[in-house]
Amino acid sequence: MPTDTFDVVDFVVNKGHGVTGLAEMGLKSVPGQYIQPVEERLESVKLLTDESIPIIDVRNWEDQTVCDAICNASKKYGFFQIINHGIPIEVLEEIQAAAHRFFQLPTEEKVKYKADVFKPGTAKLDTSFVPNIDKILEWRDYLSMHYVDEETASANWPPVCKDATLDYFNRVQVIVRKIYDVLLKGLNLKGFDESKKSLLMGRILVNFNYYPSCPNPELTIGAGRHSDASVVTVLLQDDVGGLHVRAPDGESWIHMPPTKGALVINMGDTIQLLSNGHYNSIEHKVEANSTKGRMSVATFILPALDQAVAPLPELLEATGEKPLYREFLFNDYFKYFFSTAHDGKAKIEWAKI
Repeated sequence: MPTDTFDVVDFVVNKGHGVTGLAEMGLKSVPGQYIQPVEERLESVKLLTDESIPIIDVRNWEDQTVCDAICNASKKYGFFQIINHGIPIEVLEEIQAAAHRFFQLPTEEKVKYKADVFKPGTAKLDTSFVPNIDKILEWRDYLSMHYVDEETASANWPPVCKDATLDYFNRVQVIVRKIYDVLLKGLNLKGFDESKKSLLMGRILVNFNYYPSCPNPELTIGAGRHSDASVVTVLLQDDVGGLHVRAPDGESWIHMPPTKGALVINMGDTIQLLSNGHYNSIEHKVEANSTKGRMSVATFILPALDQAVAPLPELLEATGEKPLYREFLFNDYFKYFFSTAHDGKAKIEWAKI
């Protein structure tokens, strides 16, 4: 069906077919609603080929060399990959399979999870980033699952993926606590404990991101330039690739090719705020692919919505630094984050003093 004979936005957004539905039509060209300006396309990207994001072996979290590598990567790149993290490859393969099972469901099954309001403990299907706000749509569909507890998840998450997601999620939580311990101690602060749970792990979202194959990947984008709102994000890539990270020079990009069995860890805006800029969130984006769809599983670790967020007082006291960011309720930042389209790192400016 030619895309000029029907309402693309109505089909993709309102009726819930998503970009997956467009891809299944066998399009020969990308609809105009997805065509990015030239400066956002792959042809305009300057890629660094002589620099790569660190891959860190974390089989011994107590090793100071490992801790230093994590902290240094978090400061310089805002990204790193970890291997030998303890999650079996079978679990990683099953969560990827579960994500594919969901997106292979008939549209009438998937749209049961389309909702205007994302209620606590439920799952929500969406497309692009914020499709009612995005001026140019992104070539991505996603299912976002909010974790409250296992009972709520079992009752509300899609049956085809809930068990695998819960198993994977419970294992990721263990890793996140270890990462927090390293990052806090890297600032010469006390490690992670339960008193920090609301601030560092008060809200958790697991997203299945699906980027179908695209007829003109050079014209569009899977996910536009952005940083995450999270404290940290844990990302599981498949073998397709396409994730690009802004290089330390602020102009170039570094491709992060998939590493089998690895997890990608990236710093979010919230840890930049909490650390008063010692750790930095970094903008990143995902390219579309012409030959194969890409699936990733992103776990966003966030503060509770009612949690006050500001540079850690104990850090300011120890360093004598002045705060670079004001105090606010995380819910205010979360609402702001989703009120505008992807725009690099512009959103964190909202919190600056």
